[in-house]
Amino acid sequence: MRAVLCGYYGKGNGGDEALLASLLQMLPDAIEPIVLSGNPAQTQIDYGVEAIDRMSPIAVVKALKRSQLFIWGGGSLMQDTTSALSPLYYGGLMRLAQQMGLKTIAWAQGIGPLKRDRTRWLARQTFANCTAVSVRDSGSAALLNEWKIEFTIAPDPVWALESASVPGLWDLPAPRVAVSLRPHSALTDDRLSRLSRALQDFQQATQTCILLIPFQASQDLAIAQTLQSQIPNSHILSLSNPQQLKGVFQGVEMAIAMRLHGLIMAAAAECRCFAISYDPKVKQLMQQLDLPGWSIDALPADADEMTSIWLDQYANGDALSLDQIGSLVDRAQMHGEVIKQAIA
Repeated sequence: MRAVLCGYYGKGNGGDEALLASLLQMLPDAIEPIVLSGNPAQTQIDYGVEAIDRMSPIAVVKALKRSQLFIWGGGSLMQDTTSALSPLYYGGLMRLAQQMGLKTIAWAQGIGPLKRDRTRWLARQTFANCTAVSVRDSGSAALLNEWKIEFTIAPDPVWALESASVPGLWDLPAPRVAVSLRPHSALTDDRLSRLSRALQDFQQATQTCILLIPFQASQDLAIAQTLQSQIPNSHILSLSNPQQLKGVFQGVEMAIAMRLHGLIMAAAAECRCFAISYDPKVKQLMQQLDLPGWSIDALPADADEMTSIWLDQYANGDALSLDQIGSLVDRAQMHGEVIKQAIA
């Protein structure tokens, strides 16, 4: 059986690459994947799978014609905050696959925000016609309940992603603290300056090695470079391998992160975590795991207050227990079971 895998793949986003790696890890052996990618050549090299240009209509239609399954996932594909075109692209492909008679799976989805009536209608119709649906958060589950669509809910599949060692990580000074920031309209120059001053003071007080981890180099690297120029004993780790990206967190004591998958990877590695929320999906994770943190638009006005809170988390904060992590990893595997049941 051939399956077309559709997501935000091959675009250099570590979180989405981690979702692809998790999907390939969970895919039954009987399924031969064809990945729609923004960089097909690199995707083929990285994962050893067939990949085609996600923006080539002819190539995509040819792939659908020789496939029996379409897997749409994971992550926040159906949302119209980043772009109004995104749900039209993903929803349009799903509807096309359904019209061509393929079994369709909406896999590990995070639905929304959906601010426009048209995209909300498209999402509802598309999910309603899926062979199977799995979601990763309670907000998405609530929407599907409202729409009376059956689904499976399980933790984000990246909880279950296998880790890989990172060459050179253990040569960096210990202890280590990971920092992952991303650009956002609410992350103004003033707020970034406060975060930088607070991180400088935190590093001096703890004498930790600060690892700056850009999850999407095209967006995050500039911020990491700015912070590195201002924070003593800081290093940028740019990793494209999602398993190595997860493996980084096995070598750090604490993570301060905006990126959802930065927090998931850190929590899965028994790190103490501090979240800076820019999106409902991060806020939901904070509530689910009882993580300390701030909303990006409600940072403390004083850098000293930020430093003090981070120092307390570093000294006294609790990581998730092994039982909690084991439960999340086990339940995340349910996304794989959804695929197996859909093709049975």
